[in-house]
Amino acid sequence: MAISRDPIGGMLAAGAVVVVPFPYSDRLAEKRRPAVVVSGPAVAETGFVWIAMITSANNPAMRGDQAIDDLAAAGLDAPSVVRPVKLACIEPARILKRIGTLPPVVAGAVFDAIHDRIGPGRPA
Repeated sequence: MAISRDPIGGMLAAGAVVVVPFPYSDRLAEKRRPAVVVSGPAVAETGFVWIAMITSANNPAMRGDQAIDDLAAAGLDAPSVVRPVKLACIEPARILKRIGTLPPVVAGAVFDAIHDRIGPGRPA
């Protein structure tokens, strides 16, 4: 997995579960919530981190949601999903703390879901 520096002093890998003030998409507000790091060194070198929202599994499902099957490893208390369509670009200083890591199979499914939604591929 890709590595970037975290503001807490350790190494922060893609797949790390963190707590951040995640921006709402429909208004100028934020909510403190878990998110998963989905960026690697190329983004970290620019001073940013890409994250995907983690939300309760009780919320209405969206296409591409990835269930988190190992809540303890992810540092979560309640059944949750990663929502690959809800991404944010933040500065590492916005990360409040690291709480866990997604299992490799779930992290891979999240990265695949994001890749599938980026676009149709390169123009001819």
